[in-house]
Amino acid sequence: MPILEKQRGMRLQATLFVLLQLIFELSSCTELQVTHGSTLELPCVMFQSDISGAAITWTFQGKDVSPQSTGPVRVKKGGLYLSISPVTSADEGQYVCLVKLNNVEMISSYDIKVAASSVYTIKVSQGSHTHLPCHFPTSSQVSANAFWFRETDAGMKMSLNLEDDILNDIQRFSLIYPFDSDQTVLIRDTVLEDAGTYHCESAAGQKLSTVRLIVQAAPTPPPFLCKDMNTAWEPCQDESSRTGEPILQESLREFSMNLYSYLRESNPSSNLLFSPISISGMFSHLLLGAKNDTRKAIERAVCLPHDFHCLHVHMKKLREKLSGSLQMASQIFYNPQMNLTESFTDQSIEFYDAQPTRLLNTSEENTQMINSWVANKTNNKITQLVDSISPSTQLILLNAVSFSGQWKVKFGPGPSKGLFTKLNGDLVKVPLLYHRGYMMATKYVLELKAQVARFALSGDSSLYILVPRTYKVEDLQQLEDQMTDTAVLQMIEEMKTTSPHPVEVSLPRIKLDVQPDMTIVMKKLGLSSLFEEPNLCGLYSEDRLLLDDARHRAFLALTEDGVEAGAATAIGFARSFPSFSAMQPFVMLLWSDQANVPLFIGRVTDP
Repeated sequence: MPILEKQRGMRLQATLFVLLQLIFELSSCTELQVTHGSTLELPCVMFQSDISGAAITWTFQGKDVSPQSTGPVRVKKGGLYLSISPVTSADEGQYVCLVKLNNVEMISSYDIKVAASSVYTIKVSQGSHTHLPCHFPTSSQVSANAFWFRETDAGMKMSLNLEDDILNDIQRFSLIYPFDSDQTVLIRDTVLEDAGTYHCESAAGQKLSTVRLIVQAAPTPPPFLCKDMNTAWEPCQDESSRTGEPILQESLREFSMNLYSYLRESNPSSNLLFSPISISGMFSHLLLGAKNDTRKAIERAVCLPHDFHCLHVHMKKLREKLSGSLQMASQIFYNPQMNLTESFTDQSIEFYDAQPTRLLNTSEENTQMINSWVANKTNNKITQLVDSISPSTQLILLNAVSFSGQWKVKFGPGPSKGLFTKLNGDLVKVPLLYHRGYMMATKYVLELKAQVARFALSGDSSLYILVPRTYKVEDLQQLEDQMTDTAVLQMIEEMKTTSPHPVEVSLPRIKLDVQPDMTIVMKKLGLSSLFEEPNLCGLYSEDRLLLDDARHRAFLALTEDGVEAGAATAIGFARSFPSFSAMQPFVMLLWSDQANVPLFIGRVTDP
C-alpha cells in the first residue's frame, strides 16, 4: 500500500515521499493498489530464475505493450520490468508478462488499482499555521469548492465549516484560494485537538486527498526582539549608475505578468484592471521596514534581486518621470498607540512623499479620512477605497492610481453604437469608438496568436489592444497563456518598428474601475507571512507587527473627444482600409514608452 507523505507549513519546505513496497509470492496473480502520480515497476519474474534468451512479452488488458513504447508505460531491460510513470487512472487494469523458454511458459499477472486521492501525513507544532493540501486535477473546470471532512473516533465524517469556524474573532479554518484548482485549507494557530484525519472531496463525491495531521506540543518560543534590526534602509552608493534603472524596469515587467497570471486564475472571465507599477510601489514602500526573511520574501515577490540598495532612489525617479499622466499615491496608516521608527518615517517622506499617518478614534472617522486621502491623490477619480476600518487595526497599506490619456489621433465621426460579442456568444449594444481611416500600427503576432494594435496616447504612452482569434474563451486563454514578460516585450519592440497605416477601427469605449482582491494576490505572491508573522522591525521595533489589510484600486478612462456628437449608422460607411475590430473580449496594456514598463494591464470581456 503506498504512503504519500508531505510536510508543508509556514517554516517547513514541502517534501514529498512516495514509498511503494511490493511483496511477491509464488501465485498466479498479485493485486496492487497504487497512488495516482506515483512510479511503479513490475518485475516479469517474481522469483530467482535464469531466463536469458527467453522470449518475453507484456500485455495490458489483453493488448500487447510495444517494447519500443516511449510513453508512460514502457518495457525495460528487454522485458524483465514494466515501468509506469506517472501512474494515472488510465493505467488501472491487468498486466501480464509471458516468458517462453525451451517450451516452458511462465506467466506473471498483476491487477493494478489506482487510488484517486493523494494521502498525506503532516506533523506540525502546536500554535503553528498548518496547510491541508488538496488539488483538483489540472484539467478540471472549478465551478464549486471542494468539501472538507474530519474523521471522527467512530469512523464517521464531520463536515468542516470553513466560513463560521471562528476562535477569538479569527477564522481558524479557511480555504486559501476559493474557486481555484488549489483547494488547500489553512488552519491558523493549530491546537492539539486539531490532530486527526481529514478528507477532501469534490462536490460530485470524488476523493481528492486524505490528510493525517499530527500535532506536537511546541517548545516555548523565544520572545520576538527587534534588537539590531531597526536600522534604516541602506544608502544607494551610486545613484548615477546606469544599471539601476534597467534592473527596476526588468523586475517591473516580470512582476506585471506574474500578477496578471495570478489575477486571471481567480477571475477567468470577468473584466480585469490593475496597475503593476503601483502595486510594486506599494510593496517597495513596505520594504523600507522589512527585515531578514520578510525582506527576502517581498523582494522575491516583486522580482527584485536581493539587496538592491538603489531601489527606492529609482522608484522615486520613475514616479517623477511618469507624474505628467499617472496619479499614483502610496500611504501607510497605523494604530495611534504605536510609535513608528524615525528612520522609516523619514525615508517614507524622502522616497515616497508619504508621511505615515495615525488612525483616528472611530471606524467612521478612519473611513472618511482614508477615502478623502484617496480622492485627493487621484483628482477625485477614486472616491471610495475602503468601507470600514476595524478598531483593532494595527497597520494598513494603501495605494491608489489613476490615468487619463488622450488619443494622439482623434476618432472621427461614425456610428455611436456597436455590437460587442461576449465570451458566451451573446451580443450587447455598447457605445462605440470608430474611425474610417485611423493612422496606427497593427500586426498579427504569431507568438501570441492575436491581432495587435498600437494607439499612441499623450504622456509618452501607448495603448496596446490584443484581440484573440475569436470571441471564445479558449482563444482568450490561449493568448493569456502566451503572455510572458519576454513575449510581451518582444511584441512591444515589434510594434514600435511597424509603420502606421490607415485602418478602419471599431472598439468599445474603455472606462474601467476595478478593485482586485489584494489578499488573494499576496498569498499567490508568497506573502501570506505579512498577515501572520512578519519581521517589520525597521518600521516598528517594540513588538511583532502584523499587516491587517492591503488595498489597490485602479481607474482608467480613455475619452473619445466628441465621438458621440457625430452619431451615424454603420451603413453610411464603405470599408476602404484594412480593419481592426475589438468588438469581442480582448487584453489591453497601457505602456509607458518613456520608461518602457506597463502602467496598467487589463482585460475587457463585458464593456
